[in-house]
Amino acid sequence: MLLCCFLFGESADVHAQRARKHREGLLKADSIRAQHVADSLALLDTLGIPKRITDLENPVDTALLARQNDSIQQQMPEIELKKKKWIPNSNSAIWLSLAIPGAGQIYNHKYWKLPIIYGGFVGCIYALTWNGQMYKDYSQAYQDIMSDNPANDSYMDFLPLGYTQADVMNQLSYFQDLFRRRKDLYRRQRDLSIFAFIGVYLLSVIDAYVDAELSNFDISDDLSMEWQPAIFNDARCGLPQGIGVQCNIKF
Repeated sequence: MLLCCFLFGESADVHAQRARKHREGLLKADSIRAQHVADSLALLDTLGIPKRITDLENPVDTALLARQNDSIQQQMPEIELKKKKWIPNSNSAIWLSLAIPGAGQIYNHKYWKLPIIYGGFVGCIYALTWNGQMYKDYSQAYQDIMSDNPANDSYMDFLPLGYTQADVMNQLSYFQDLFRRRKDLYRRQRDLSIFAFIGVYLLSVIDAYVDAELSNFDISDDLSMEWQPAIFNDARCGLPQGIGVQCNIKF
């Protein structure tokens, strides 16, 4: 029993010594590794600091960089986007104008003509309404003054203040002729307003058609006319040659 206890104690002592030596070896290895890392960092710092100092002492030439960028931009080809020219169809323009006044001008992209066209329509409508109402009033007054019924006196509304039916009867033929001429005048002006309305409508159609036809007409600087002397061969007059003026038109 004593022998077993002695052997167990010796083995425990040997195991403790081995564990202590193992810990001391690990600590020594860690210290060596830490020293190696510190030396590496110090070496990197000593190599990097002079380079950074050199970069700071040598500033960047911004003018040179700008010239290089400009040269690169100049070498790049410029892409020009050409806008497609609008060429309207004359048939479409005329049919649109016939259907809706001013639609042909909108189709031709001539929007500035719309106030002119619709202004003409508004003026014709105003003249037609005014002359039509005046013709109606004078027609009724003419019928009343031509009748023998004193109760029909609508013509008195057109006479100056102070006139009475007795004054009208004293000059009956004069006033009958006056109301007849006024009635005919406003009827003629009403009819002219109708024709003017139709004329504005037709002009809008013609303008849309002509504008569409001339949209592709060449008005460039190449249009020119040149006069110069020339020698002609004229066999009809028995002369081999003739002198004249020649006109050259370029279009």
